[in-house]
Amino acid sequence: MDVDTRVLRYFVVVAENLSFTQAAKQLYVAQPSLSRQIRQLETRLGTDLFTRTGSAIELTSAGKALLEAARRQLADWQHTVRLTRTAAAAEGNVLRVGFVATGGGSLARQARATFTERYPDASIDPKRFDWGGEAQALRDGLADIAFVWLPADLTGLRSEIVAAEQRWVAMRTSHHLAGQEKVSIDDLRDEPLMWTRVAPAEWVDWWAVNPRPDGSAPVWGRENANVEEMLEHVATTSGVCIGPESMAGYYTHPDLTWRPLVDVEPLRIALAWPKDTANPLVGRFVEIVRATR
Repeated sequence: MDVDTRVLRYFVVVAENLSFTQAAKQLYVAQPSLSRQIRQLETRLGTDLFTRTGSAIELTSAGKALLEAARRQLADWQHTVRLTRTAAAAEGNVLRVGFVATGGGSLARQARATFTERYPDASIDPKRFDWGGEAQALRDGLADIAFVWLPADLTGLRSEIVAAEQRWVAMRTSHHLAGQEKVSIDDLRDEPLMWTRVAPAEWVDWWAVNPRPDGSAPVWGRENANVEEMLEHVATTSGVCIGPESMAGYYTHPDLTWRPLVDVEPLRIALAWPKDTANPLVGRFVEIVRATR
């Protein structure tokens, strides 16, 4: 009996959260649809995977057995998909370079230019991903190498830190902090801060400096899915956002002012790639980045 890997992933997320509500939020699916998919899976297997008592659920013995098997199958399938996608890129002499927002900044742009000059028969295919999505894109075979903003889960990847950037704050030009030459994290105590649920929670907290040095939490502002949404929210509300210095220069906006955030640690940028990559262009690009730093 074949089971859709998507349904197996749904089951794993529900099992790990022991909550259909939390799993539905994490998967971005409607809870009734998620519950229906799990019920259909149980019907196909001929056994209950969860015991349900009101709003609480627990794994049955069958569910526990399936969880371990499902994790292995999903990992094997992910590995197969990645190898297939990587082989196709290598056959086409293409290097897919992943990034989020401004990625590796000026270092990445210089490295890409040098690569193109040195290997004219090869081509670079830039791949932009949502907040915090670069490392997972490598594991999914959607990119061959990526400039990853830390913190990030680099499990299964080789990596090395290649750059660092000071963090800056963007605000509406009429904002009361826009007249300052620099901003401290304490200055942002009462300012609504843009955030996203697309990225891992630890990634969001790091950018938000949560908790703050005094133990307080940020004031959360509007939610966004990408950098363009974030900056538009900042330009049209009283909220602010935190980004790397390169973003201040790359994403110019007539209604925004950027100021350096002086008392927090900088963004570290890692160059990362799968340990078992089959694309020979990866090693060549790594060498160029190392020489360009």
